Amino acid sequence: MDDSATRELRALKSDSFGRISLMQGPGGVFVRRDLVHVPLWLRLPAWWLARREALGLRQVAGMADVPQLLAWDGRRLDRSFMAGDAMYQRPPHGDLAYFRRARRLLQELHRRGIAHNDLAKEANWLVLEDGRPAIIDFQLATRGHRRSRWMRLLAREDLRHLLKHKRMYCRASLTPVEKRVLKRHSWLRDAWFRTGKPVYRFVTRRILKWEDNEGKGPKP
Repeated sequence: MDDSATRELRALKSDSFGRISLMQGPGGVFVRRDLVHVPLWLRLPAWWLARREALGLRQVAGMADVPQLLAWDGRRLDRSFMAGDAMYQRPPHGDLAYFRRARRLLQELHRRGIAHNDLAKEANWLVLEDGRPAIIDFQLATRGHRRSRWMRLLAREDLRHLLKHKRMYCRASLTPVEKRVLKRHSWLRDAWFRTGKPVYRFVTRRILKWEDNEGKGPKP
């Protein structure tokens, strides 16, 4: 993309893995993740995460209600902008239609061989201007054959995270099957809480100085 005709409108987020900004270009507004200011010791993981997002977005090209990849040059990732608010900013209280559409959106994502892996965060669910759901932030997404055992497990975890949000905002509409899904914890979830999450908290809170609950709404 020609940067001579591009300008930053405002910063959306800035952390150890890059700066995310709303940009104005010749074709309209878009979102840019820029790794130029990432500390030297974090450049490799920041590049790896951005590349992972680029690969995930290429796999969902043309799909509605997810960002579209515009450019990735190894330092900057440009993706389409979707006007809306994060779930925690505009909670879909009692909006069963939102959660029905969100489930269909998630099913389409899985049919394309993508598991998101970060849908516990309300910041990664948008409520678009017309009330439709959208999914963003594919840095942790996994690509694979949708019928493989591993991808089915990851897809089930994606669904469980969606149902946790539904339990928060639309509890009365949970079906008996959905309640059973919420109660059934996979070995992956248990292993994460025993081993991965303590390490994640140490790195994000002590080293990177992140707030672990940033971008999340209240929990039941």
